[in-house]
Amino acid sequence: MVLEAVEKDAPPGGLGDDEPLFGPESRLDLDSLDALQVSMTIQQRFGVRMPDSKETRRALTSIAHLANHLAQAGKA
Repeated sequence: MVLEAVEKDAPPGGLGDDEPLFGPESRLDLDSLDALQVSMTIQQRFGVRMPDSKETRRALTSIAHLANHLAQAGKA
């Protein structure tokens, strides 16, 4: 879903659950516009809003963090 939202192909070897999505260690080269696209896709697909930029940054650290965030939001 993340790769689809940012219209990118998976990096060689695939994308690991704990691999950074943003920042200098990321192989995806994502920027703030990509983060907005991912957060909008999450809202559309799961009905989960991420209005706080700190919360969004934390949730989009990796696929594992995003999955945990969505699981917690589903419990609320």
